[in-house]
Amino acid sequence: MAIIISQNGKNAVKVEKSTFEKEDSLQQYIYQNPESIPLYDIKEDIRLLILAREFPTNSGPIDAIGIDKFGELYIVETKLYKNPDKRIVIAQVIDYGAALWKHSNDFNEFLSILDEHTQRVFSLRTTEKIQSFFQLSEEEATALIDKSKRNLNDGVFHFVILMDKLDDRLKDLILYVNQNSQFDIYAVELEYYKHDTYEIVIPRIFGAEVKKDIAVSSGSSARRKWDERSMLEDAKQKFNPDELVLFEKIYNFSKENADLINFGTGSYATFSPIFEKLCSKSLFTLGTDKRLSFNFEWVGHDNPETMGKLKEGLDKIGFKFKEDYSNTRPSFPFEDWSLKTDEIIRVINNLLS
Repeated sequence: MAIIISQNGKNAVKVEKSTFEKEDSLQQYIYQNPESIPLYDIKEDIRLLILAREFPTNSGPIDAIGIDKFGELYIVETKLYKNPDKRIVIAQVIDYGAALWKHSNDFNEFLSILDEHTQRVFSLRTTEKIQSFFQLSEEEATALIDKSKRNLNDGVFHFVILMDKLDDRLKDLILYVNQNSQFDIYAVELEYYKHDTYEIVIPRIFGAEVKKDIAVSSGSSARRKWDERSMLEDAKQKFNPDELVLFEKIYNFSKENADLINFGTGSYATFSPIFEKLCSKSLFTLGTDKRLSFNFEWVGHDNPETMGKLKEGLDKIGFKFKEDYSNTRPSFPFEDWSLKTDEIIRVINNLLS
């Protein structure tokens, strides 16, 4: 496809479609021109601030991380059509999301990495750049950062795939994922033309056909906040009577001995007890999805000694963990922990004594 450029109705010039020769060129263009991502086609007042390029994670660097005035976080991945691995880009961005979610363990570290980028590019810290870009007061900027922290903790992201050309299979896959998931994936095709010193970009967004309200579709405002009453009601619906006894046994032990119990958000209920004598983070999380997770990664950052003793006690009662367990929060289905309920309680009691 070609376009015609003229000046005051004269000197018309036919300009053929051009291409981004390198992914780095596409990344740089988006970083400098985030308005070329047409999120305004989803919600009129969306403006995207790109905070960092090549954000480091255990799964590799994320091409770009952005934020909007609602505290929603965006993972942006660029890919040229000629790239042979473009078909796996959806798995790639979701993997990045899981890796980024790990930063919920230490939001200050996440903010510190962003600060390095914003200070290098804008000579401002992240909060200062957000305040300036969205024209917010100091209090409003702080509130926005708090919202982004909750979204990071809940693993709520918007994934944006940018390509110079999209194929129909990728479009269909994105629509399918958005129809059947709690997160959003958007694909943006950038039609690119160059004439003299001018660049013309025509963006088209795909994926918004399913979820129109970007501020509500999967953000934290739509996630249910659980408490003791609602959690126990949910447990009664999802566990049979024998299973419920074991769930309640661990919860009642936690309630009697923990200094604080945090209840989660999301489609199923979770509780995470904090025993301050041992650690400022929760040792484990148990949910009405019947899964029990041991939070080695969180505990290790706060108290490595407690993490080691917890792992040693669980080893003795038959749990198996990977060699790099200290960087994980392994999760076990009901059949793997239910018969060890009393032993799990005993392990934690031994730590408390």
